[in-house]
Amino acid sequence: MHRKIAGIIVVVVLALGTWEGGIATAGTCPVPLPQGSDPVTLAPADFVDGINHPYWPMAPGTRWVYRESDTKGNAQRVKVTVTDRTREILGIAATVVHDKVTETGELIENTFDWYAQDVCGNVWYMGENTKEYEDGEVVTTAGSWEAGVDGAQPGVIMPADPQVGMTYRQEYYAGEAEDAAEVLSLDEQAQVPFGHFGDVLLTKDFTSLEPKVLEYKLYAPGIGPVLVVGVSGGSDREELLSFDLPST
Repeated sequence: MHRKIAGIIVVVVLALGTWEGGIATAGTCPVPLPQGSDPVTLAPADFVDGINHPYWPMAPGTRWVYRESDTKGNAQRVKVTVTDRTREILGIAATVVHDKVTETGELIENTFDWYAQDVCGNVWYMGENTKEYEDGEVVTTAGSWEAGVDGAQPGVIMPADPQVGMTYRQEYYAGEAEDAAEVLSLDEQAQVPFGHFGDVLLTKDFTSLEPKVLEYKLYAPGIGPVLVVGVSGGSDREELLSFDLPST
């Protein structure tokens, strides 16, 4: 393993091990992984404070910076930051994650995502507030949704114990947000500007709204998403440039 990355992962594990309120406990999972448009009922008592999933830890202050590029040479910078704020959704305190996309310094997209972890360790996607910009003005909020509002249903962004062949809904708001994923592998490798990673989780992400669109996403233990590759319906590549742990 890359020496720098190995050191980072050790620090992450140690930090999570002492992070109060964020440790998922063993037990019966409250609901099965959601599928399609099937409704789910989530009980606030089945959720913990914070998110410490090994494939996507979200301690407040954690930051990832990505470069998203296409075959035409266009490139965007994506900065993802876990805030110290929460938003109550369906009675659950969801962690607020800020996702900011710029191109040559100009704001292209500004999004606040809402995640929550249940007692089994599943990380639920509770919705997002997204705005796209042109010349400094908001041109669309398409894709925004909130679980429990206008028929929108929560999804799982990361299962507690990913296994090959596992499928799950990531989000559901009819006609707006219908992403899903399938676990393809647990032992991949990934090379990105930030470093080399082993034991990487690989998922296939797709949506019924655009049947020809398919992405592969790779998650490194202790880090989170490190690489996204468009394999159908586009050829974009999003790769991790930097990763910063919360200041102590």
